[in-house]
Amino acid sequence: MNRSPEGTLVRVPAGGVTLEGNLAVAPDARGIVSFAHGSGSSRHSPRNRAVARALREGGLATLLLDLLTPDEEMVDDATGELRFNIGLLAERLVAATDWLREVEETRRLSVGYFGASTGGGAALVAAAQRPNVVHAVVSRGGRPDLAGAALSRVRAATLLIVGGNDSLVLELNRLAFARLRCEKKLVVIPGATHLFEEPGALEEVARLARDWFLEHLARPAPGVRPGRRTEPEALS
Repeated sequence: MNRSPEGTLVRVPAGGVTLEGNLAVAPDARGIVSFAHGSGSSRHSPRNRAVARALREGGLATLLLDLLTPDEEMVDDATGELRFNIGLLAERLVAATDWLREVEETRRLSVGYFGASTGGGAALVAAAQRPNVVHAVVSRGGRPDLAGAALSRVRAATLLIVGGNDSLVLELNRLAFARLRCEKKLVVIPGATHLFEEPGALEEVARLARDWFLEHLARPAPGVRPGRRTEPEALS
């Protein structure tokens, strides 16, 4: 098997294509988090790899997945159109989730999604389609507004993390937050911009995501849970 620090190279069937990913599962994993990249990113994103590493250190399994094929990435690099095809990205994330339910080492694990940029919208659409399997979603600087009508159907506990200086995306997150009907929280990291490149910002994202997933994926998987709503808050 091909291994890297991010895990074993896997190939996931998704409709008529095969997607590549890195799967890392510890024997005592408390849940698994599948990453949904967006806006020209891939499983090699240093930011998402850093978050994935923090999740694994916290006892979670991870799947870093390319939602586009290499040929599609070339098209997207030139046109930027596929990164905003939320239906396509969500469809592939759902296919990967179904695949995880068939793999022996992951089939019993509760599933969470970590979405970045447009991947945040795709993660919420996919979560709405698999409410009995996906129990937590975290969006980093994401575009949850792109989930549209699916927002009101999400049952997974959802955490939206936005940089305080990412003003447009923050406003879009607030609008999407109001439409969610699940357990939810909006955290604003003061002074952070869209890519969380400021000192300590990405580490705070990783900590928040780890704690959210450990809280919600460590629970038994009873199916759809009634939602509890919490108000937005900013870190001090």
